[in-house]
Amino acid sequence: MTSPARRTPRRARQVAAALAATLVVGGLSLSAGPAQAGVAAAPGGTVDKLGSHDRALIATYAAQFRTRSLPTGAGQPVPDFVTLMFAVRPGRADAAARQLTDLGAEVTRTEAEIGYVKANVPFPAVDQAVALDDVLRVDADELLELEETTAVGAAAGAGGDAGGRPDAPSAATPDDNPYMPTRETGSVAFKTEHPIYDGRGVTIGVMDTGIDPTHPALATTTTGERKLVDTAVGSNPRNLIDLLFDRTWLLLSAGNKVTGPVVDKYDITWTLPDGGSDDMYLTRKNLAIAGYADPTLTGTLGIAYRESDNAVWIDLNQDYVFTADELYRPYRENQQIGYIGTDNPATELNERQPFTVEARRLSPLLAGVNINTLDEGHGTHVAGITAANGILGGQMDGQAPGAKLVSMRACTSMGCSTAALTDGMVALATDYGVDVINMSIGSVPALNDGQSAMALLYDRLIETTGVQMFISAGNSGAGTNSVGDPTVAGNVVSVGASVSRHTWWANYGSFVTQVRSVFPFSSRGPREDGGFKPDITAPGAAIAPYPNWLAGGAVADTGYTLPAGYAMLQGTSMASPQAAGAAALLLSAAKQNGISVTPAELRRAIFSTADFNKDKPAIAQGRGQFDVPHSWKYLTKGVAGTDAVTVSAPVCTVLSDKLATPHTGSGLYNSCAPGSGGQGVGESRTYDVTLTRTSGAEGAVDYVLDLRGNDGTFTAPSEVTLAKGVPTVVQVTAAPATQGIHSAVLTIDNAATRAVEQHAMLAVEAATPLAPGTTWAVAGTVDRNDTIIYSVAVPAGATSMTVNLSGIADGSQTRWWAYGPDGLEAERSSAGTVYCYANYQDGNGCDPFTRSYANPKPGVWEFVVEARRTSPYLANPFHLAASVTQ
Repeated sequence: MTSPARRTPRRARQVAAALAATLVVGGLSLSAGPAQAGVAAAPGGTVDKLGSHDRALIATYAAQFRTRSLPTGAGQPVPDFVTLMFAVRPGRADAAARQLTDLGAEVTRTEAEIGYVKANVPFPAVDQAVALDDVLRVDADELLELEETTAVGAAAGAGGDAGGRPDAPSAATPDDNPYMPTRETGSVAFKTEHPIYDGRGVTIGVMDTGIDPTHPALATTTTGERKLVDTAVGSNPRNLIDLLFDRTWLLLSAGNKVTGPVVDKYDITWTLPDGGSDDMYLTRKNLAIAGYADPTLTGTLGIAYRESDNAVWIDLNQDYVFTADELYRPYRENQQIGYIGTDNPATELNERQPFTVEARRLSPLLAGVNINTLDEGHGTHVAGITAANGILGGQMDGQAPGAKLVSMRACTSMGCSTAALTDGMVALATDYGVDVINMSIGSVPALNDGQSAMALLYDRLIETTGVQMFISAGNSGAGTNSVGDPTVAGNVVSVGASVSRHTWWANYGSFVTQVRSVFPFSSRGPREDGGFKPDITAPGAAIAPYPNWLAGGAVADTGYTLPAGYAMLQGTSMASPQAAGAAALLLSAAKQNGISVTPAELRRAIFSTADFNKDKPAIAQGRGQFDVPHSWKYLTKGVAGTDAVTVSAPVCTVLSDKLATPHTGSGLYNSCAPGSGGQGVGESRTYDVTLTRTSGAEGAVDYVLDLRGNDGTFTAPSEVTLAKGVPTVVQVTAAPATQGIHSAVLTIDNAATRAVEQHAMLAVEAATPLAPGTTWAVAGTVDRNDTIIYSVAVPAGATSMTVNLSGIADGSQTRWWAYGPDGLEAERSSAGTVYCYANYQDGNGCDPFTRSYANPKPGVWEFVVEARRTSPYLANPFHLAASVTQ
């Protein structure tokens, strides 16, 4: 999958919110204006439960959809509604659904236990729907792009100093290896010591692009059972985005009903299966636009559906006769798999594409048949990391080779509907018997405070079902506060991407000296409210299974190739399944020992034992790397009885007035500019951090306070006594000695219990002011595959900011990119900026030396300087300068 000719779109970028982004699907243009930051004022001046980003999105839908037609050629008008997801007050889902119906909305889903209502709301009724008293938060359905996970770029020569090239992995590669680095979580040692604690007895739900049901490394568990127990579809054509972008659905209405044994329809004479019936439907699929792997497929594919028993026939040989065609039923019944197209043995790829089927009644007037094909390999790779058994036909495994899998597909190569993601997560947690869920998908909102409807619903889902979710932190680093949504949900385990020097060499052919680091792209915390995200890290690059009808492969710079059906992918998308699979090992061990583990207990064990990397900031790694053996020791000795402690601390950001409690959150966070509430370099300030013990004994309990990852900026008391329900103020002093972001983890621990009661993030940014008429400049050296971050404060009224990179060594592949005060990349309008390195492919259409930013937002900006993995130097010198005009 590393061929320069193939590019996977970037996940975690909201299509409709991208700057000037336009998608065209079958002639239907979806064009969105600039992304909106923060929460808008609703009509009447109250705080908006919808938010300005979603309001802008809905305005775009309304303006562009009303006069358009569906891209099916049917000539039917696009429905005059938007799909909204409502998080409502506990116990009020049914009442909210009735109120929405009274407003003219079509309620398509109600989940009373978690307070979830989904409805198609007419555009004129949106404000009334959002304003309902029972409604807490609302998200509009939108398309999230798939994220770049390939180590793209033509071979530039391995990054230097080690000599030679790495060996290729093979069937002889042991399970203890750097290609699939499960060993870095301690899981290889754990499984060696406890061979039966390998995930058996546990089922992992994978919310993604779908899992290849034919891959040999995903065929069976270590005990010989079928690994993939079900494959389902989270999308639904009643969701507006799924209707437009998921081509796997076929809609059936009264006009599709047929009788007979022979019928004439679509100017074709069809022979129906079983002589036809009163509840038989007939439709067809245009293969020219269906997106199947075989490019020679043309014409139409007929589909017959009998509703009484959900039977599906597919005219695969295109002879318009169904009588000899195979009857298909959902995969869960007998693991039935069909194939579209034929393989060309002269090519490496397998053009014969497998599929499963699903059929359901969508509404009283509409049924749907889904030909569940996969046009993107991301989900298969993720599944392989969690639970592959026998990678490359040998000893390499994923984290939990004994575990089973359930595939829930909410995405295609076009992207992921947020409504499909939410519906699919609800279904996985409630209907499929899974024990843990992985989702390597998310968005990048400016206000990532964990209060979106999706985040609230995911929190409730974990609490009510007992199924823990692991979600990728996002690939929008290395800027501060770049973590995505819904990984910011409080109960979700948010996973950042780590990488070892051994994996840099084995998977990339790039030499570094740091034993373990965090990938530059891995999104950083904290949340906008100072909340603790990401929670942990796990390895973020792996060679794993990949569908063999899609182009896979190794990184060209390694000098080796991989067989069809395998690929090396990178990202927090790869880190999250490492953590989910590692959790499956713990749950497998717990089940076999009769230990009941709640999501909260699982999180406490993982968080209390994570391996903190002293060389990396807290905002990049959270509590540190997942450590399976140490987590298991905690679970065996018990983490129940740990008291709950809440944290309330001051927050100053450009959006902190939009928080649920303005300027207050669950961690200390100050990223304001000096003179506007922020701290200057060398300035000392003391903050009141309030701790409240909300459970446990009525009397006083002593807690030990500690600072982890502190670079000398923070000081705090070493202990505190907390009485139940009594807020207690602890004074934390921050004195940043240098410019930039400074962070640490404040641990709050009762020595009498096994687990650490609470972790709070402390983060203060000291920026150097930029003044008109002056130039800020710095000289430094950045190591290959590493970053240095600089913080500057842009004054109000600046009309332009210009940044210059110079002092680069001959051939050095170094770049910079910028983050605005809202934590979002300021480079999004330039598609090539992510590869905008000096001395690398002419900057990929971007100037790597000088760029200007018009009308820069006032506040703290960050410049991230990075040296590429293929730079010929381990240490890369540079000069960076910036100036503003007014």
